[in-house]
Amino acid sequence: MAAASAAANLPQAKYPVTAMREIVLDTETTGLEPAAGHRVVEIGCVELVNHVPTGGTWQTYLNPERDMPTAAFEIHGLTTEFLAAQPRFAEIADKFLEFVGDDKLVIHNAGFDLAFINAELGRIGSPEIPPARAVDTLGLARRKYPGAPASLDALCRRFDIDTSSRARHGALLDARLLAQVYLELVGGRQPGLGLATAAADPSTAGDQGTVARPPRPHAPTRDEAVAHAAFVDSLTDPIWRQ
Repeated sequence: MAAASAAANLPQAKYPVTAMREIVLDTETTGLEPAAGHRVVEIGCVELVNHVPTGGTWQTYLNPERDMPTAAFEIHGLTTEFLAAQPRFAEIADKFLEFVGDDKLVIHNAGFDLAFINAELGRIGSPEIPPARAVDTLGLARRKYPGAPASLDALCRRFDIDTSSRARHGALLDARLLAQVYLELVGGRQPGLGLATAAADPSTAGDQGTVARPPRPHAPTRDEAVAHAAFVDSLTDPIWRQ
């Protein structure tokens, strides 16, 4: 792998203060427990505004200042040698915090990722990110589909989200997939736009469950025409004869 540093892809537009900005976040690590000395080796972020991806992303690999256990390598494929050339968390912390701002963080199994991020923040003396800032999609999925598998892979299968490019885990790739899963969990991708599209395009009416019927005849019967003529005769200067 070639060395890579923190990279951001930011949209040019500024958002009104009423806009709801959320950051979908994922990490890759050297293991499962920050208390056991395991570290973050990749952070990936995807920006949503009003539940719509803006194209804004932020990603970096990190030097964990330790070896890479075999079990972790088999998950994400990041080697000790590759990561040794990457920046340390202290070197990118300000850029990371600037990108996420004070907005909600959307994370799958939020307790895991926040524990690692907060451990890194603690090492440089920065305040931790409070758990209340996180939307845990694992919890959302378990409440919406109790008893069903709720891993990211399982949810991608449920929502027919393409994972063909995911040979290994990667923080930015997984954040992109999670963004799609999250939008499905909260009501469907691009909420509110589907009905407008269907209304504008009559050819989609059948997809909404509507059955096309021929127009009904509206011509009056002979008796109705006679009754109407008698009613008009009873009026003074009726508009039907003007």
